[in-house]
Amino acid sequence: MREIFKNLWFRDINEATPFINETAVRIRAGMLLLIPLYMGLTLFDVGFTSSWLVDGNTAVDSYDTDWDGNIIYQVEAIKRTYEYSLQTIVLFYALFEMIVSMFKTTSWLSPTIWISAFLAYNKPAVWKPLLPKRFAWTIGAILISVCLVFFNPEVFASWVNAIYGSTLLPETVNYMPFWIPMTLVWVCIGFMWLEAILGFCVGCQIHALLVKLRILDEPCEACGNIDWDEIARKHQERQQQQSSDDQKPA
Repeated sequence: MREIFKNLWFRDINEATPFINETAVRIRAGMLLLIPLYMGLTLFDVGFTSSWLVDGNTAVDSYDTDWDGNIIYQVEAIKRTYEYSLQTIVLFYALFEMIVSMFKTTSWLSPTIWISAFLAYNKPAVWKPLLPKRFAWTIGAILISVCLVFFNPEVFASWVNAIYGSTLLPETVNYMPFWIPMTLVWVCIGFMWLEAILGFCVGCQIHALLVKLRILDEPCEACGNIDWDEIARKHQERQQQQSSDDQKPA
């Protein structure tokens, strides 16, 4: 427990190149997976369910039928009004989690990092560099920001129009196609499921590809994971074994 309060999910808070516990990262991804699932349910309700509220008590027989012989009823229907304040709060919290986890100095502000570090305390630690994870969380922050624009188009449009001093974006209609946030939500669900269940970080793999293409620089992960104490111990054992063999009579 003392190590959690000292280093959180970092191997050593004082390391120049920080390494974090992959086991805790996977636990945290499983917790945060609830957010894109909730957003997916919201978007499904908006895009694929009826936007009309019909009260059966207001249906009145018109004494007429359509071409197929179905009775036509007159009803009083109310069009649903969608209000996304709760979804906006949840998305801002997710954005907060993505941003604060990128740096050692701000990771202490994340409740999910504290919880995941505590849950991973008695499990074998797998140390991974922070830099690829930071790249993956940057992708997550971008996807969350796009969804925030979809749920609050008028606010974003007013900011853009105020900056440029002209009406670049309409403030009365949602200018973002519905398929964009719906696709991004499924991407988030897939990425976080792969991280939590299979331990496969898609963002880290993209980062590794960019490093291979020399677009990004990255310190050697294998070098950072070298256990010098274990190497020294094995070297000493070999020396002792060699000395013991030399002392044996021919």
